[in-house]
Amino acid sequence: MDNLTHTLTGIALGQAGLKHKTRYAMLALIIASNLPDIDIVAATKGGINYLADHRGITHSLLGLTGLAGILAAVIFFLGRRASPKRRAPPVSLKWLFLICWTATACHVLMDFTNQYGIRPFLPFSGHWVAWDIMPIIEPYLLFFLIVGLGLPIILKLVTEEVGAGKSASKMARKGALFSLYAMVALWGLRDLSHRRALSMLNARLYGGELPLQSGAFPSPLNPFQWNGVVETASSYYLLDVDVLISNIGDQKATRLYKPDSSPALIAAEKTAAAKIFLNFARFPLATVRSSHDSGFEVYFRDLRFALPGSQLWRFVMEIDLDDHLRVRGQSFSFAREKPVR
Repeated sequence: MDNLTHTLTGIALGQAGLKHKTRYAMLALIIASNLPDIDIVAATKGGINYLADHRGITHSLLGLTGLAGILAAVIFFLGRRASPKRRAPPVSLKWLFLICWTATACHVLMDFTNQYGIRPFLPFSGHWVAWDIMPIIEPYLLFFLIVGLGLPIILKLVTEEVGAGKSASKMARKGALFSLYAMVALWGLRDLSHRRALSMLNARLYGGELPLQSGAFPSPLNPFQWNGVVETASSYYLLDVDVLISNIGDQKATRLYKPDSSPALIAAEKTAAAKIFLNFARFPLATVRSSHDSGFEVYFRDLRFALPGSQLWRFVMEIDLDDHLRVRGQSFSFAREKPVR
């Protein structure tokens, strides 16, 4: 998820009650809610290093626990030196660790809900897992968080103006709980819709072939609309799925044929960059083309990020080979124009 959503979720956890457990709890929640994304430094390396390192060890069960422990210790030892405010709760290392762990775990859980996924068992296993139900930026979730956290502030101003005595902390807690309950409810709605989309994708033949595997990936604005990908023995199919329609048999699908094996494709698959990409990709499609200056250009795409009918290729690994199948260059891009023949 985006970092604004992570931050607001951390604040909601604090307003729901965690901020009263120890001094500096809200500070810990805000930092810890974003801390696993410290691996974004991998982006500065560029290229395939981003896929190799992003959502890596910091998004694993072991990594998030280590991050929580380090952050809790730093806040505890620095916080003890600061003069406490009047009536502030004592600083507790135990509660700081539990709060930091809760926030980092929520970050990883929220990242698990989208199609990019996480590797929770690093360093023991690099297997990717994803729930596929939420887009990276979910406008409805942001709306519920902003309303739940912002409305109590407005109500506080109103009640102060009219002289009402309702506790501001109680209003803030109710607003935060509303946001968190709405998040869970949204997960439930999207999960039911996602299961329906997968069922619809698997209930038909494609070019006379049975599906080998299928995936349904979310639309940001419509929880009932999904981008479907189906793999058969010979092809991949891209199609839009509306779960409110009882049958997708009449909908148009974009068919993409799998390439035949070739020396250029085999050579490209053996490169370190391709291995990293293919470990990440769930629906990898290769395209082999002869280059203008003798040699080959091999492209690998992950079709879970493709959109039916789009001329943009998303999540693309390019391997440039000379006529002796030696690597001349390689590059990774999140989106690029479809190469011209």
